[in-house]
Amino acid sequence: MATAAGAAQDEGTLFGHPRGLYVLFFTEMWERFSYYGMRSLLVLYMVKYLFIQPDVGQQVLGYTALKGMLESFLGPLDAQPLSSNIYGLYTGLVYFTPFFGGLLADKVLGQRKAVVVGAILMAIGHFLMAIQSLFFPALLFLIAGNGCFKPNISTQVGLLYKQGDQRRDSAFSIFYIGINLGAFLAPLVCGTLGQSEKYGYHWGFGAAGVGMLLGLAIYLWGGKYLAPDVLAQRTAAQAAAPTKTQAKEPLTKEEWLRVGAICVACFIVGAFWAVYEQQGNTMQLWADQNTNWTVMGWTMPTTWFQAFNPFMIFLFTPLLTGLWAQQARTNSEPTSLTKMAYGLVLLGLSYVVMIVASAPMANGTMALDAKRHLIWLVGATGIATFGELYLSPIGLSFVTKVAPARIVSMMMGVWFLANFLGNLMAGYLGSFYSRISHQQFFTLMTAIGVVAGVILFLMVKPLDKIVSAHDSGEAHQ
Repeated sequence: MATAAGAAQDEGTLFGHPRGLYVLFFTEMWERFSYYGMRSLLVLYMVKYLFIQPDVGQQVLGYTALKGMLESFLGPLDAQPLSSNIYGLYTGLVYFTPFFGGLLADKVLGQRKAVVVGAILMAIGHFLMAIQSLFFPALLFLIAGNGCFKPNISTQVGLLYKQGDQRRDSAFSIFYIGINLGAFLAPLVCGTLGQSEKYGYHWGFGAAGVGMLLGLAIYLWGGKYLAPDVLAQRTAAQAAAPTKTQAKEPLTKEEWLRVGAICVACFIVGAFWAVYEQQGNTMQLWADQNTNWTVMGWTMPTTWFQAFNPFMIFLFTPLLTGLWAQQARTNSEPTSLTKMAYGLVLLGLSYVVMIVASAPMANGTMALDAKRHLIWLVGATGIATFGELYLSPIGLSFVTKVAPARIVSMMMGVWFLANFLGNLMAGYLGSFYSRISHQQFFTLMTAIGVVAGVILFLMVKPLDKIVSAHDSGEAHQ
């Protein structure tokens, strides 16, 4: 089994963790700045600008072909349902390509080279977004780049620690803060530029590209603090023992069971992303169309809604890690899979707030231009954030702990396949936002999250038996 702790340049620790963790922290922070900066503007850009222009088919390369393909399956689509489905396709493919990016890294490039290639492709994509006619080619660059970058940056966090190192979960929680620091800053910078009358959408997209280049520069500078990737370790093992290498050994029965446990969990977790990704889709439209953003006489950009969730992650992460530490001391901490089930239920319940917010007004109507108080969005996002913290960073840690080491990047890609399925569904489900009442739509989101959570709760016991057997085996090595 590949182990990497201590394989990076011996520079000691910082705040109890390898220094490489903080290199990865800031690299991912800027990559997420670029992704969420672009995402904060994407649906608004399509609904309010790009797809309402005359002769849009002649101005945007590939528009007519893609719209025709979608309408052949879904029927006629106006701007909002069309934008929702394109949003779902884009965000879905962003999480589909990591499977192949992980495979490419495991077999050919290694995690380090794959991250560099991905960062360059994404920077190109962000800058192409500033050219209106190249909207769809830009999305393709972003999709391909993310496929190389995403699974391999996360995998390198796990490579900094030996199997059984109790710091691993807390390392992923720290790493997750980096993700959300970038996500918090993104709408404040890219969203503000994009919604500014002086600058406009293309400046916002350009700022996202600058963020990606900063992340790449940090990664290249800090490479000496990172552990050798799995491919490099395997190559060294082959040179030392060419007659019997780990790469040529088939997976054992126990390893196949662990792979199966990850796949089952990922399939169920897909429902989480179908509901969660409404934040960048229909919830952003609600924020833009149905929320009063004027505070003390000043009207905030509506894209600042995208900053609520990461800001709350900063607030809530210490609370939950403290709770889990206390539970660990009393041997009552939930397993990773149980935490993930809690996350699904909490996400579903967050939409109960939106059901109430979208209830008919005193006159029996809920006009499209009706404005609700900002507190409704704050409340729904707060509950959803607790759900996210119970599921997303725990899921990343779960994969690196349970996956067989020689296919860990590929299995991280499988984890992101759950995001792919969920985001495709998010786009499809979001197309109903303008076709049914908002209250019905938010009820549907509640049902999906809660039902999926209950299903995962029912699966916890058999899956935990597989995982605990692996943990027991590691403890005796």
